[in-house]
Amino acid sequence: MNYLTRLTRPEVANWPVLGRLTNLRDELDRLFESPFDELARGSQLFSGGWAPALDVYEDKDNLTVKAEVPGMKREDIEVSLHDGTLTISGERKSETKHEDSEVYRSERFVGKFQRTVTLPTPVKSDAVKANYKDGILTVTLPKAEEAKPKQIDVNVS
Repeated sequence: MNYLTRLTRPEVANWPVLGRLTNLRDELDRLFESPFDELARGSQLFSGGWAPALDVYEDKDNLTVKAEVPGMKREDIEVSLHDGTLTISGERKSETKHEDSEVYRSERFVGKFQRTVTLPTPVKSDAVKANYKDGILTVTLPKAEEAKPKQIDVNVS
C-alpha cells in the first residue's frame, strides 16, 4: 500500500528551539569569557594591549596620520618623530570602577598603547603639527623639499 501525505513546511515562529539555541550560545559565550575577565583586566596577557586604528596618506606636500583615540585627554597622548619613524603612544584610563555591580560586557579597551609608523618619505621634523579633536588625532608631517615631486622641463635640441 502506498500512502501519499502532503508535505507541510514547519513555521519558524512555531519552533521554540531556536530561541533556546540563541540562549545556549549566549550562555556558552559567558561561560568562556567569565573565568578570564578578571585575569585579562589585571594584565595584558590575553589582550596584548590595544592599538588605535590608523590612517596614513600623502599628498604632494604632506604626509598625514590620523589615529582614533576617543575618550582620551590631550595630555595622555604622546607623539614623537625619530629617524623617519613616527610613534604615537599613550594610556587610556578606566573611567569608573564597578566594584558593587556585576559586569555583563566590557568591550572598551583601557591601558597603554603604542603605534609606530615608518614614514615612506623624508619630512621636515621642525614643522610637524599634531591636532586632537573629537577623538581623532591628526599628525601633519610636511615633506622635505627633496621628497616633493618636481616638474622637469624637457628641452628640444
